[in-house]
Amino acid sequence: MLVLVAPGQGAQTPGFLTPWLDLPGAADRIAAWSDAIGLDLAHYGTQADADAIRDTAVAQPLLVAAGLLSAAALGDITPGAVAGHSVGEITAAAYAGVITEDDALGLVRTRGLAMADAAAVTETGMAALLGGDPDVTVPHLEKLGLTPANVNGAGQIVAAGTLEQLAALQEDKPEGVRKVVALKVAGAFHTEHMAPAVTRLEEAAAGLTVADPRLTYVSNRDGKAVTTGADVISRLVGQVANPVRWDLCMETFKELGVTALVEVCPGGTLTGLAKRALPGVKTLAVKTPDDLDAARALVAEHS
Repeated sequence: MLVLVAPGQGAQTPGFLTPWLDLPGAADRIAAWSDAIGLDLAHYGTQADADAIRDTAVAQPLLVAAGLLSAAALGDITPGAVAGHSVGEITAAAYAGVITEDDALGLVRTRGLAMADAAAVTETGMAALLGGDPDVTVPHLEKLGLTPANVNGAGQIVAAGTLEQLAALQEDKPEGVRKVVALKVAGAFHTEHMAPAVTRLEEAAAGLTVADPRLTYVSNRDGKAVTTGADVISRLVGQVANPVRWDLCMETFKELGVTALVEVCPGGTLTGLAKRALPGVKTLAVKTPDDLDAARALVAEHS
């Protein structure tokens, strides 16, 4: 059984969209989405520097556009399940047929702008903790006033909070944590700092036409397989201010009998976690169109 997954913010790198625009029809799709949401995705995906695409309002639509473009390039496939990390859940929702691709781009544009505005209120950020025991790490983070915003499994937890709190973490690491790495994001996502964005997303979601997922959709709120479109959307709205539990998603992949995982563009982060947490599961990260043939072969082998 194959699961198709979509990465979250921080996976973007300068120029990563460039080779994808050479695929038939890709430039036209990106241009149409750009016009619809008022953001030049081609420019940001091919010419903008790292600081420009770090902007939450830019990064999120760019990631969803790239994810949908690369998933479509795989052809007519039917994975056993889909999931997304953070903003990648919007990519997964569109792929599962819960919302249209156009609505996904509109929703993620609203999400990015709302979260950017929320992040501007207080200087906040996120940092990945490598190593350590969650039973030790989580209470330590809470003692410092930080939130375990992403519990990613494979020995990785992402802390979020104010810059002062993150600086204190660098000086006072939890026992067993080897390293604290600042992430290239512009705010403390999936924490109470993002609460103002929830209301704006609720308003945007109210105008969507929603269908039940045509594929098994695994939610990163709690790793549960969600069966109704209404529940998917409710979770998409609430997740901006609540922790991502990717560890629980991977536990569900095990329970479903997943044997292979393909991560859509810009792949790498989630396949890295799967290699450590899902031994025996074959993984493939789609980074450029050169990876498509290998991805199709893996899909055929595990469908």
